Amino acid sequence: MQMRTQPPRAAGLRPANNGKRVRRERRTIAAMIGIFCHDHHGGHAEHHCDDCADLLRYANQRLDVCVFGESKLPCSECTVHCYSKSRRARIVEVMRYAGPRMPRRHPWLGLLHMIDKLRCRF
Repeated sequence: MQMRTQPPRAAGLRPANNGKRVRRERRTIAAMIGIFCHDHHGGHAEHHCDDCADLLRYANQRLDVCVFGESKLPCSECTVHCYSKSRRARIVEVMRYAGPRMPRRHPWLGLLHMIDKLRCRF
């Protein structure tokens, strides 16, 4: 008699977060990094400098493994800090600069981001 076995599963791996909320969060962080890069490094909205492109890749990796998934809060309200200390300081700098400029340059994403921040407070 032959035993059926399940294929080995990689330990600790799960599918990347790819729901509607996480996709919007990806667009928001890309827009924020785009604003920051354009104003500080002269980059274009689609083509960031190497440092900003690296930060965007890192932010997307963190969103892939966010433990909250679709019930994710805005990063500033999150209780779990998934960024490394050096990257956290950099992303905070980007968000502090780009956050107030979001409603003017990306009104829809800015509005939805503000609604998300208000929703988690009530």
